[in-house]
Amino acid sequence: MRAFSELFTHIDQTTSTNEKIDALADYFEHADPRDAIWCVALLTGKTPRRTIKSGELRDWCAETSGTPVWLLEESYHVVGDLAETISLLLKGSDGETSHTLHEVINSLIALENKTDDQRKAYITGMWRQLSQQELFVFNKLITGGFRMGVSDKITIKALAKRYSIDENIVAHRLTGNWQANETLLDTLMSATHDAADISRPYPFYLAYALETAPEELGDVKDWQIERKMDGIRGQIIVRDHQLFVWSRGEDLLTEKFIEFEPLAKLLPSGTVIDGEIIPAKDENFLPFHVMQTRIGRKNVTKKSLTEAPLVMVCYDLLEHDGVDIRHLSLMQRRELLVQLIETVKEKEANIPLWLSPVLICQNWEEVAAQRLKSREYNCEGLMLKRKDSEYKTGRRRGDWWKWKVDPLSIDGVLIYGQRGHGRRADLYTDFTFAVWDGDELVPFAKAYSGLTDKELLEVDRWIKKHTTDKFGPVRSVTPELVFEIGFEGINASSRHKSGVALRFPRILRWRKDKPAKEANTKADLIDILHVYGGL
Repeated sequence: MRAFSELFTHIDQTTSTNEKIDALADYFEHADPRDAIWCVALLTGKTPRRTIKSGELRDWCAETSGTPVWLLEESYHVVGDLAETISLLLKGSDGETSHTLHEVINSLIALENKTDDQRKAYITGMWRQLSQQELFVFNKLITGGFRMGVSDKITIKALAKRYSIDENIVAHRLTGNWQANETLLDTLMSATHDAADISRPYPFYLAYALETAPEELGDVKDWQIERKMDGIRGQIIVRDHQLFVWSRGEDLLTEKFIEFEPLAKLLPSGTVIDGEIIPAKDENFLPFHVMQTRIGRKNVTKKSLTEAPLVMVCYDLLEHDGVDIRHLSLMQRRELLVQLIETVKEKEANIPLWLSPVLICQNWEEVAAQRLKSREYNCEGLMLKRKDSEYKTGRRRGDWWKWKVDPLSIDGVLIYGQRGHGRRADLYTDFTFAVWDGDELVPFAKAYSGLTDKELLEVDRWIKKHTTDKFGPVRSVTPELVFEIGFEGINASSRHKSGVALRFPRILRWRKDKPAKEANTKADLIDILHVYGGL
Protein backbone atom coordinates (compact mmCIF):
# COMPACT_ATOMS: atom_id res chain seq x y z
CA MET A 1 0.00 0.00 0.00
CA ARG A 2 2.85 2.37 0.77
CA ALA A 3 4.33 2.17 -2.74
CA PHE A 4 0.93 2.56 -4.35
CA SER A 5 0.06 5.49 -2.11
CA GLU A 6 3.34 7.17 -3.01
CA LEU A 7 2.56 6.63 -6.69
CA PHE A 8 -0.92 8.14 -6.18
CA THR A 9 0.55 11.20 -4.45
CA HIS A 10 3.29 11.66 -7.05
CA ILE A 11 0.81 11.58 -9.93
CA ASP A 12 -1.64 13.84 -8.11
CA GLN A 13 1.05 16.48 -7.58
CA THR A 14 2.36 16.71 -11.15
CA THR A 15 0.79 18.05 -14.33
CA SER A 16 3.53 16.62 -16.54
CA THR A 17 2.28 13.80 -18.76
CA ASN A 18 5.80 12.42 -19.19
CA GLU A 19 6.33 12.34 -15.40
CA LYS A 20 3.08 10.40 -14.97
CA ILE A 21 4.11 7.93 -17.68
CA ASP A 22 7.57 7.44 -16.15
CA ALA A 23 6.15 6.99 -12.63
CA LEU A 24 3.63 4.39 -13.81
CA ALA A 25 6.15 2.50 -15.91
CA ASP A 26 8.52 2.34 -12.95
CA TYR A 27 5.73 1.10 -10.66
CA PHE A 28 4.67 -1.58 -13.15
CA GLU A 29 8.25 -2.81 -13.31
CA HIS A 30 9.08 -2.92 -9.60
CA ALA A 31 5.77 -3.47 -7.78
CA ASP A 32 4.54 -6.84 -6.61
CA PRO A 33 2.98 -8.36 -9.78
CA ARG A 34 -0.29 -8.87 -7.90
CA ASP A 35 -0.31 -5.16 -7.03
CA ALA A 36 0.64 -4.06 -10.55
CA ILE A 37 -2.34 -5.77 -12.17
CA TRP A 38 -4.72 -4.19 -9.65
CA CYS A 39 -3.18 -0.79 -10.36
CA VAL A 40 -3.99 -1.26 -14.06
CA ALA A 41 -7.49 -2.43 -13.19
CA LEU A 42 -8.16 0.65 -11.08
CA LEU A 43 -6.79 2.98 -13.77
CA THR A 44 -8.94 1.43 -16.48
CA GLY A 45 -12.20 1.37 -14.54
CA LYS A 46 -12.22 -2.30 -13.48
CA THR A 47 -12.88 -1.45 -9.86
CA PRO A 48 -14.31 -4.08 -7.51
CA ARG A 49 -17.91 -3.81 -6.41
CA ARG A 50 -18.41 -1.62 -3.38
CA THR A 51 -19.09 -3.54 -0.15
CA ILE A 52 -19.43 -0.71 2.39
CA LYS A 53 -22.23 1.88 2.38
CA SER A 54 -21.58 5.60 2.79
CA GLY A 55 -23.85 5.74 5.84
CA GLU A 56 -21.83 3.04 7.57
CA LEU A 57 -18.57 4.87 6.90
CA ARG A 58 -20.10 8.10 8.22
CA ASP A 59 -21.26 6.47 11.47
CA TRP A 60 -18.02 4.55 12.03
CA CYS A 61 -15.90 7.63 11.36
CA ALA A 62 -18.02 9.76 13.71
CA GLU A 63 -17.62 7.17 16.44
CA THR A 64 -13.88 6.65 15.86
CA SER A 65 -13.01 10.35 15.66
CA GLY A 66 -15.47 11.57 18.29
CA THR A 67 -17.10 13.89 15.77
CA PRO A 68 -20.87 14.49 15.85
CA VAL A 69 -22.59 13.08 12.78
CA TRP A 70 -24.10 16.47 11.88
CA LEU A 71 -20.65 18.08 11.91
CA LEU A 72 -19.20 15.27 9.81
CA GLU A 73 -21.97 15.77 7.24
CA GLU A 74 -21.41 19.53 7.17
CA SER A 75 -17.68 18.91 6.72
CA TYR A 76 -18.43 16.55 3.85
CA HIS A 77 -20.55 19.21 2.10
CA VAL A 78 -17.59 21.60 2.31
CA VAL A 79 -14.87 19.12 1.34
CA GLY A 80 -16.99 17.50 -1.36
CA ASP A 81 -15.41 14.05 -1.07
CA LEU A 82 -16.26 11.46 1.59
CA ALA A 83 -12.90 9.67 1.42
CA GLU A 84 -11.01 12.93 1.93
CA THR A 85 -13.37 14.05 4.73
CA ILE A 86 -12.75 10.84 6.67
CA SER A 87 -9.00 11.12 6.11
CA LEU A 88 -8.98 14.65 7.50
CA LEU A 89 -10.98 13.68 10.59
CA LEU A 90 -8.89 10.61 11.44
CA LYS A 91 -5.27 10.74 12.49
CA GLY A 92 -3.10 8.32 10.54
CA SER A 93 -0.60 6.04 12.24
CA ASP A 94 3.09 6.95 12.44
CA GLY A 95 4.15 3.32 12.27
CA GLU A 96 5.13 1.20 9.27
CA THR A 97 2.59 -1.19 7.78
CA SER A 98 3.12 -4.21 5.55
CA HIS A 99 -0.27 -4.27 3.84
CA THR A 100 -0.12 -4.76 0.08
CA LEU A 101 -2.56 -3.32 -2.44
CA HIS A 102 -3.87 -6.69 -3.61
CA GLU A 103 -4.36 -7.92 -0.03
CA VAL A 104 -6.36 -4.82 0.88
CA ILE A 105 -8.59 -5.02 -2.21
CA ASN A 106 -9.25 -8.73 -1.72
CA SER A 107 -10.08 -8.08 1.93
CA LEU A 108 -12.55 -5.37 0.92
CA ILE A 109 -14.17 -7.72 -1.59
CA ALA A 110 -14.47 -10.41 1.09
CA LEU A 111 -16.38 -8.05 3.39
CA GLU A 112 -19.50 -8.66 1.32
CA ASN A 113 -19.99 -11.97 3.11
CA LYS A 114 -19.06 -10.74 6.60
CA THR A 115 -21.30 -9.65 9.48
CA ASP A 116 -21.79 -5.95 10.23
CA ASP A 117 -19.54 -6.23 13.29
CA GLN A 118 -16.78 -7.94 11.28
CA ARG A 119 -16.96 -5.31 8.53
CA LYS A 120 -16.80 -2.48 11.06
CA ALA A 121 -13.90 -4.09 12.90
CA TYR A 122 -11.85 -4.46 9.70
CA ILE A 123 -12.43 -0.90 8.48
CA THR A 124 -11.83 0.84 11.81
CA GLY A 125 -8.82 -1.40 12.46
CA MET A 126 -7.26 -0.35 9.15
CA TRP A 127 -7.99 3.29 9.91
CA ARG A 128 -5.89 2.98 13.09
CA GLN A 129 -2.99 1.23 11.31
CA LEU A 130 -2.47 3.16 8.08
CA SER A 131 -0.38 6.27 7.62
CA GLN A 132 -2.14 9.50 6.61
CA GLN A 133 -1.13 9.02 2.99
CA GLU A 134 -2.28 5.39 2.91
CA LEU A 135 -5.47 6.29 4.78
CA PHE A 136 -6.65 8.57 2.00
CA VAL A 137 -6.00 5.97 -0.70
CA PHE A 138 -7.66 3.27 1.41
CA ASN A 139 -10.78 5.39 1.78
CA LYS A 140 -10.83 5.98 -1.97
CA LEU A 141 -10.78 2.23 -2.50
CA ILE A 142 -13.68 1.77 -0.05
CA THR A 143 -15.92 4.44 -1.58
CA GLY A 144 -15.32 3.34 -5.16
CA GLY A 145 -14.54 6.91 -6.22
CA PHE A 146 -11.00 6.06 -7.23
CA ARG A 147 -9.44 8.61 -9.61
CA MET A 148 -5.73 9.23 -10.18
CA GLY A 149 -5.82 11.95 -12.81
CA VAL A 150 -4.56 9.43 -15.37
CA SER A 151 -6.31 8.84 -18.69
CA ASP A 152 -6.46 5.50 -20.46
CA LYS A 153 -4.04 6.93 -23.00
CA ILE A 154 -1.41 7.64 -20.31
CA THR A 155 -1.86 4.15 -18.86
CA ILE A 156 -1.40 2.63 -22.31
CA LYS A 157 1.73 4.70 -22.96
CA ALA A 158 3.20 3.65 -19.61
CA LEU A 159 2.57 -0.04 -20.30
CA ALA A 160 3.96 0.31 -23.82
CA LYS A 161 7.12 1.81 -22.32
CA ARG A 162 7.39 -0.85 -19.62
CA TYR A 163 6.96 -3.79 -22.01
CA SER A 164 8.45 -2.21 -25.16
CA ILE A 165 5.42 -3.02 -27.30
CA ASP A 166 3.22 -0.94 -29.59
CA GLU A 167 0.51 1.17 -27.94
CA ASN A 168 -2.19 -0.30 -30.20
CA ILE A 169 -1.25 -3.79 -29.03
CA VAL A 170 -1.40 -2.67 -25.40
CA ALA A 171 -4.83 -1.11 -25.93
CA HIS A 172 -6.11 -4.35 -27.47
CA ARG A 173 -4.76 -6.48 -24.62
CA LEU A 174 -6.44 -4.25 -22.03
CA THR A 175 -9.89 -4.88 -23.53
CA GLY A 176 -12.00 -7.91 -22.78
CA ASN A 177 -13.17 -9.79 -19.74
CA TRP A 178 -9.95 -10.20 -17.77
CA GLN A 179 -10.06 -10.12 -13.97
CA ALA A 180 -7.33 -8.61 -11.80
CA ASN A 181 -7.55 -11.41 -9.24
CA GLU A 182 -7.20 -14.10 -11.90
CA THR A 183 -4.19 -12.94 -13.93
CA LEU A 184 -0.88 -11.08 -13.66
CA LEU A 185 0.24 -8.06 -15.63
CA ASP A 186 3.05 -9.94 -17.40
CA THR A 187 0.52 -12.54 -18.53
CA LEU A 188 -1.98 -9.93 -19.70
CA MET A 189 0.68 -8.16 -21.75
CA SER A 190 1.91 -11.37 -23.38
CA ALA A 191 1.02 -12.60 -26.87
CA THR A 192 -0.11 -15.96 -25.46
CA HIS A 193 -2.95 -14.23 -23.64
CA ASP A 194 -4.29 -12.89 -26.95
CA ALA A 195 -4.96 -16.38 -28.25
CA ALA A 196 -6.44 -17.57 -24.97
CA ASP A 197 -9.25 -14.98 -24.82
CA ILE A 198 -11.51 -15.57 -27.83
CA SER A 199 -14.06 -13.05 -26.53
CA ARG A 200 -11.67 -10.08 -26.62
CA PRO A 201 -12.96 -7.05 -28.56
CA TYR A 202 -10.83 -4.46 -30.32
CA PRO A 203 -10.39 -0.94 -28.91
CA PHE A 204 -12.97 1.34 -30.49
CA TYR A 205 -12.00 4.07 -32.93
CA LEU A 206 -13.73 7.28 -31.82
CA ALA A 207 -14.51 10.40 -33.81
CA TYR A 208 -13.81 14.02 -32.88
CA ALA A 209 -16.57 16.63 -32.99
CA LEU A 210 -16.37 18.79 -36.11
CA GLU A 211 -16.10 22.40 -34.99
CA THR A 212 -14.99 23.99 -38.26
CA ALA A 213 -16.66 24.39 -41.64
CA PRO A 214 -16.76 20.98 -43.39
CA GLU A 215 -15.29 22.58 -46.51
CA GLU A 216 -11.98 22.73 -44.65
CA LEU A 217 -11.82 18.91 -44.88
CA GLY A 218 -11.15 19.15 -48.63
CA ASP A 219 -12.88 17.36 -51.47
CA VAL A 220 -16.18 15.79 -50.36
CA LYS A 221 -15.45 12.83 -52.65
CA ASP A 222 -12.64 11.78 -50.28
CA TRP A 223 -15.15 11.19 -47.48
CA GLN A 224 -17.71 8.53 -46.65
CA ILE A 225 -20.86 10.13 -45.23
CA GLU A 226 -23.07 8.13 -42.85
CA ARG A 227 -25.79 8.96 -40.37
CA LYS A 228 -24.74 9.10 -36.71
CA MET A 229 -27.05 6.60 -35.07
CA ASP A 230 -28.33 7.11 -31.53
CA GLY A 231 -27.86 3.81 -29.72
CA ILE A 232 -25.13 1.76 -28.05
CA ARG A 233 -21.84 1.45 -29.89
CA GLY A 234 -20.81 -2.17 -29.86
CA GLN A 235 -18.92 -5.05 -31.41
CA ILE A 236 -20.37 -8.39 -32.45
CA ILE A 237 -17.75 -11.12 -32.28
CA VAL A 238 -17.95 -14.70 -33.50
CA ARG A 239 -14.92 -16.88 -32.77
CA ASP A 240 -14.85 -20.67 -32.46
CA HIS A 241 -18.57 -20.53 -33.32
CA GLN A 242 -19.27 -18.62 -30.11
CA LEU A 243 -21.00 -15.23 -30.00
CA PHE A 244 -19.91 -12.25 -27.89
CA VAL A 245 -21.58 -8.82 -27.86
CA TRP A 246 -19.55 -6.02 -26.30
CA SER A 247 -20.49 -2.40 -25.64
CA ARG A 248 -18.03 0.45 -26.05
CA GLY A 249 -17.90 0.63 -22.24
CA GLU A 250 -16.60 -2.97 -22.26
CA ASP A 251 -19.77 -4.51 -20.87
CA LEU A 252 -20.45 -8.02 -22.15
CA LEU A 253 -24.10 -7.86 -23.24
CA THR A 254 -24.50 -11.17 -25.04
CA GLU A 255 -27.18 -12.50 -22.70
CA LYS A 256 -29.22 -9.27 -22.76
CA PHE A 257 -29.26 -8.88 -26.54
CA ILE A 258 -30.65 -12.27 -27.42
CA GLU A 259 -31.69 -11.17 -30.92
CA PHE A 260 -28.11 -11.76 -31.98
CA GLU A 261 -27.90 -15.40 -30.83
CA PRO A 262 -28.47 -16.85 -34.37
CA LEU A 263 -25.35 -15.02 -35.58
CA ALA A 264 -23.14 -17.58 -33.83
CA LYS A 265 -24.12 -20.04 -36.59
CA LEU A 266 -24.65 -17.60 -39.44
CA LEU A 267 -21.44 -15.55 -39.25
CA PRO A 268 -18.16 -17.28 -40.07
CA SER A 269 -15.77 -17.78 -37.15
CA GLY A 270 -13.18 -15.06 -36.96
CA THR A 271 -15.63 -12.18 -37.56
CA VAL A 272 -15.72 -8.89 -35.66
CA ILE A 273 -18.23 -6.23 -36.70
CA ASP A 274 -18.30 -2.68 -35.32
CA GLY A 275 -21.61 -0.84 -35.29
CA GLU A 276 -24.47 0.73 -33.38
CA ILE A 277 -27.01 -1.40 -31.52
CA ILE A 278 -30.37 0.33 -31.77
CA PRO A 279 -34.09 -0.47 -31.58
CA ALA A 280 -35.72 -0.77 -34.99
CA LYS A 281 -39.15 -1.79 -36.18
CA ASP A 282 -40.75 -2.02 -39.62
CA GLU A 283 -37.44 -0.91 -41.18
CA ASN A 284 -37.43 2.31 -39.11
CA PHE A 285 -35.07 3.33 -36.32
CA LEU A 286 -36.76 4.02 -32.97
CA PRO A 287 -35.85 6.84 -30.52
CA PHE A 288 -33.16 6.25 -27.93
CA HIS A 289 -35.61 6.26 -25.02
CA VAL A 290 -37.01 3.02 -26.46
CA MET A 291 -33.49 1.60 -26.14
CA GLN A 292 -33.48 2.52 -22.47
CA THR A 293 -36.33 0.09 -21.83
CA ARG A 294 -33.89 -2.70 -22.70
CA ILE A 295 -30.68 -1.47 -21.10
CA GLY A 296 -31.71 -1.72 -17.45
CA ARG A 297 -33.54 -5.05 -17.64
CA LYS A 298 -32.04 -8.09 -15.95
CA ASN A 299 -34.40 -10.42 -17.80
CA VAL A 300 -35.56 -9.93 -21.38
CA THR A 301 -39.31 -10.44 -21.62
CA LYS A 302 -41.38 -11.32 -24.66
CA LYS A 303 -43.01 -7.91 -24.38
CA SER A 304 -39.67 -6.05 -24.48
CA LEU A 305 -38.58 -8.10 -27.50
CA THR A 306 -41.76 -7.08 -29.28
CA GLU A 307 -41.74 -3.40 -28.29
CA ALA A 308 -38.01 -2.77 -28.57
CA PRO A 309 -36.45 -5.26 -31.02
CA LEU A 310 -32.75 -4.61 -31.56
CA VAL A 311 -30.56 -4.62 -34.65
CA MET A 312 -26.95 -3.71 -35.25
CA VAL A 313 -26.32 -1.05 -37.86
CA CYS A 314 -22.96 -2.24 -39.16
CA TYR A 315 -20.27 0.42 -39.66
CA ASP A 316 -17.10 -1.53 -40.07
CA LEU A 317 -15.45 -4.94 -40.30
CA LEU A 318 -12.43 -5.33 -38.00
CA GLU A 319 -11.68 -9.04 -38.25
CA HIS A 320 -12.31 -11.20 -41.33
CA ASP A 321 -11.70 -14.95 -41.43
CA GLY A 322 -9.76 -14.63 -38.18
CA VAL A 323 -7.43 -11.92 -39.54
CA ASP A 324 -7.16 -8.43 -38.03
CA ILE A 325 -7.88 -6.13 -41.01
CA ARG A 326 -7.90 -2.77 -39.21
CA HIS A 327 -4.85 -1.70 -41.22
CA LEU A 328 -6.81 -1.86 -44.49
CA SER A 329 -8.47 1.28 -45.83
CA LEU A 330 -12.07 2.07 -44.94
CA MET A 331 -13.14 1.36 -48.51
CA GLN A 332 -11.48 -2.06 -48.48
CA ARG A 333 -13.07 -2.94 -45.14
CA ARG A 334 -16.43 -1.65 -46.36
CA GLU A 335 -16.29 -3.85 -49.46
CA LEU A 336 -15.62 -6.93 -47.32
CA LEU A 337 -18.41 -5.92 -44.92
CA VAL A 338 -20.93 -5.60 -47.75
CA GLN A 339 -19.93 -8.99 -49.14
CA LEU A 340 -20.22 -10.58 -45.68
CA ILE A 341 -23.71 -9.25 -44.95
CA GLU A 342 -24.99 -10.12 -48.43
CA THR A 343 -23.67 -13.67 -48.05
CA VAL A 344 -25.27 -14.10 -44.63
CA LYS A 345 -28.60 -12.69 -45.83
CA GLU A 346 -28.66 -15.34 -48.55
CA LYS A 347 -28.79 -17.91 -45.73
CA GLU A 348 -31.23 -16.00 -43.53
CA ALA A 349 -32.96 -12.87 -44.81
CA ASN A 350 -34.17 -11.59 -41.43
CA ILE A 351 -30.87 -11.37 -39.58
CA PRO A 352 -30.56 -8.40 -37.17
CA LEU A 353 -27.70 -6.85 -39.15
CA TRP A 354 -28.36 -3.71 -41.17
CA LEU A 355 -25.65 -2.17 -43.30
CA SER A 356 -25.07 1.48 -42.41
CA PRO A 357 -26.31 3.47 -45.44
CA VAL A 358 -23.76 5.67 -47.21
CA LEU A 359 -25.13 9.07 -48.24
CA ILE A 360 -24.12 10.15 -51.74
CA CYS A 361 -23.44 13.89 -51.79
CA GLN A 362 -21.89 15.91 -54.60
CA ASN A 363 -20.79 18.83 -52.41
CA TRP A 364 -20.67 20.00 -48.81
CA GLU A 365 -23.93 21.93 -49.24
CA GLU A 366 -25.73 18.62 -49.85
CA VAL A 367 -23.99 17.14 -46.81
CA ALA A 368 -25.21 20.06 -44.70
CA ALA A 369 -28.76 19.51 -45.99
CA GLN A 370 -28.59 15.83 -44.96
CA ARG A 371 -27.40 16.84 -41.51
CA LEU A 372 -30.50 19.00 -41.03
CA LYS A 373 -32.68 15.95 -41.70
CA SER A 374 -31.02 13.89 -38.93
CA ARG A 375 -33.84 14.04 -36.40
CA GLU A 376 -36.27 12.73 -39.02
CA TYR A 377 -34.28 9.49 -38.83
CA ASN A 378 -33.86 9.60 -35.00
CA CYS A 379 -30.17 10.30 -35.57
CA GLU A 380 -27.75 12.69 -33.88
CA GLY A 381 -26.10 14.01 -37.03
CA LEU A 382 -23.56 12.71 -39.53
CA MET A 383 -20.30 10.76 -39.47
CA LEU A 384 -17.57 11.89 -41.86
CA LYS A 385 -14.89 9.23 -42.48
CA ARG A 386 -11.93 9.55 -44.78
CA LYS A 387 -12.17 6.75 -47.33
CA ASP A 388 -8.50 5.76 -47.09
CA SER A 389 -8.46 5.73 -43.26
CA GLU A 390 -7.27 2.81 -41.17
CA TYR A 391 -9.28 1.73 -38.11
CA LYS A 392 -7.27 3.30 -35.29
CA THR A 393 -7.44 3.13 -31.49
CA GLY A 394 -9.19 5.66 -29.29
CA ARG A 395 -10.04 9.23 -30.22
CA ARG A 396 -7.82 10.54 -33.00
CA ARG A 397 -8.04 13.77 -35.01
CA GLY A 398 -7.99 13.90 -38.77
CA ASP A 399 -9.81 10.94 -40.31
CA TRP A 400 -13.12 10.46 -38.46
CA TRP A 401 -15.41 13.34 -37.50
CA LYS A 402 -18.89 13.55 -36.02
CA TRP A 403 -21.00 16.48 -37.21
CA LYS A 404 -23.93 16.57 -34.80
CA VAL A 405 -27.10 18.59 -35.23
CA ASP A 406 -27.51 21.66 -33.06
CA PRO A 407 -29.10 20.80 -29.70
CA LEU A 408 -32.71 21.49 -28.87
CA SER A 409 -32.97 24.31 -26.36
CA ILE A 410 -35.28 26.08 -23.94
CA ASP A 411 -34.85 28.96 -21.47
CA GLY A 412 -35.19 28.02 -17.80
CA VAL A 413 -35.02 29.84 -14.47
CA LEU A 414 -32.38 28.88 -11.90
CA ILE A 415 -34.16 27.75 -8.70
CA TYR A 416 -31.58 25.59 -6.86
CA GLY A 417 -27.81 25.52 -6.56
CA GLN A 418 -25.79 22.63 -5.14
CA ARG A 419 -22.15 22.38 -4.16
CA GLY A 420 -19.89 20.51 -6.53
CA HIS A 421 -17.47 17.72 -5.63
CA GLY A 422 -13.71 17.44 -5.34
CA ARG A 423 -12.04 20.67 -6.45
CA ARG A 424 -15.47 22.24 -6.94
CA ALA A 425 -16.61 21.47 -3.40
CA ASP A 426 -16.46 25.12 -2.29
CA LEU A 427 -18.53 26.35 -5.25
CA TYR A 428 -22.19 26.03 -6.20
CA THR A 429 -21.83 24.51 -9.64
CA ASP A 430 -24.73 22.02 -9.95
CA PHE A 431 -27.97 23.74 -10.90
CA THR A 432 -31.69 22.97 -11.15
CA PHE A 433 -33.81 24.86 -13.67
CA ALA A 434 -37.55 25.41 -13.98
CA VAL A 435 -40.13 26.59 -16.51
CA TRP A 436 -43.41 28.38 -15.90
CA ASP A 437 -46.69 26.51 -15.48
CA GLY A 438 -49.06 29.41 -14.95
CA ASP A 439 -47.64 31.32 -11.99
CA GLU A 440 -45.70 28.30 -10.70
CA LEU A 441 -42.13 27.34 -11.56
CA VAL A 442 -41.82 23.63 -12.36
CA PRO A 443 -38.34 22.01 -12.28
CA PHE A 444 -37.45 20.26 -15.54
CA ALA A 445 -33.67 19.76 -15.70
CA LYS A 446 -30.42 19.65 -13.77
CA ALA A 447 -27.16 20.76 -15.39
CA TYR A 448 -23.62 21.53 -14.29
CA SER A 449 -21.63 22.07 -17.49
CA GLY A 450 -21.47 24.84 -20.05
CA LEU A 451 -20.37 27.92 -18.09
CA THR A 452 -16.88 29.39 -18.14
CA ASP A 453 -14.83 29.46 -14.93
CA LYS A 454 -15.47 33.19 -14.68
CA GLU A 455 -19.23 32.69 -15.04
CA LEU A 456 -19.21 29.89 -12.46
CA LEU A 457 -17.59 32.19 -9.90
CA GLU A 458 -20.11 34.92 -10.69
CA VAL A 459 -23.10 32.57 -10.35
CA ASP A 460 -21.63 31.11 -7.13
CA ARG A 461 -21.38 34.58 -5.59
CA TRP A 462 -24.91 35.38 -6.71
CA ILE A 463 -26.33 32.17 -5.18
CA LYS A 464 -24.70 32.89 -1.83
CA LYS A 465 -26.22 36.39 -1.77
CA HIS A 466 -29.71 35.35 -2.94
CA THR A 467 -30.32 32.17 -0.90
CA THR A 468 -33.85 31.80 0.45
CA ASP A 469 -33.47 28.38 2.09
CA LYS A 470 -30.89 25.62 2.66
CA PHE A 471 -31.20 21.83 2.40
CA GLY A 472 -27.80 20.31 3.21
CA PRO A 473 -25.57 21.10 0.22
CA VAL A 474 -28.51 22.59 -1.73
CA ARG A 475 -29.64 26.21 -1.66
CA SER A 476 -32.96 27.54 -2.87
CA VAL A 477 -32.56 30.93 -4.54
CA THR A 478 -34.76 33.77 -5.67
CA PRO A 479 -35.96 32.96 -9.21
CA GLU A 480 -34.22 35.66 -11.22
CA LEU A 481 -31.45 34.21 -13.41
CA VAL A 482 -32.32 32.74 -16.82
CA PHE A 483 -30.18 30.25 -18.75
CA GLU A 484 -30.59 28.62 -22.14
CA ILE A 485 -30.53 24.84 -21.62
CA GLY A 486 -29.54 22.60 -24.51
CA PHE A 487 -30.43 18.91 -24.79
CA GLU A 488 -30.14 16.07 -27.29
CA GLY A 489 -33.53 14.44 -26.84
CA ILE A 490 -36.80 14.57 -24.97
CA ASN A 491 -39.39 12.00 -23.93
CA ALA A 492 -42.44 11.78 -21.69
CA SER A 493 -41.80 10.87 -18.04
CA SER A 494 -44.32 10.29 -15.27
CA ARG A 495 -41.49 10.51 -12.70
CA HIS A 496 -40.83 14.21 -13.39
CA LYS A 497 -43.18 17.00 -12.35
CA SER A 498 -42.70 18.69 -15.70
CA GLY A 499 -43.86 15.51 -17.44
CA VAL A 500 -40.69 15.21 -19.53
CA ALA A 501 -37.12 13.93 -19.21
CA LEU A 502 -34.28 15.51 -21.17
CA ARG A 503 -31.27 13.71 -22.59
CA PHE A 504 -27.83 15.25 -21.90
CA PRO A 505 -29.02 18.65 -20.60
CA ARG A 506 -26.33 21.33 -20.35
CA ILE A 507 -26.07 25.11 -20.18
CA LEU A 508 -25.67 26.80 -23.57
CA ARG A 509 -25.52 30.39 -22.32
CA TRP A 510 -26.47 32.73 -19.53
CA ARG A 511 -29.41 34.85 -20.71
CA LYS A 512 -28.52 38.10 -18.92
CA ASP A 513 -30.73 39.85 -21.46
CA LYS A 514 -33.88 38.07 -20.31
CA PRO A 515 -35.96 38.53 -17.12
CA ALA A 516 -37.32 35.45 -15.36
CA LYS A 517 -40.91 36.17 -16.38
CA GLU A 518 -39.90 35.71 -20.06
CA ALA A 519 -38.47 32.21 -19.57
CA ASN A 520 -40.18 29.34 -21.36
CA THR A 521 -43.24 27.46 -20.15
CA LYS A 522 -44.19 23.85 -19.54
CA ALA A 523 -46.41 24.13 -22.62
CA ASP A 524 -43.31 24.99 -24.67
CA LEU A 525 -41.65 21.80 -23.42
CA ILE A 526 -44.71 19.74 -24.33
CA ASP A 527 -44.69 21.28 -27.82
CA ILE A 528 -41.07 20.17 -28.26
CA LEU A 529 -42.03 16.74 -26.95
CA HIS A 530 -44.76 16.40 -29.60
CA VAL A 531 -42.36 17.36 -32.39
CA TYR A 532 -39.21 15.49 -31.30
CA GLY A 533 -40.36 12.96 -28.68
CA GLY A 534 -42.20 10.58 -30.96
CA LEU A 535 -45.70 11.50 -29.75
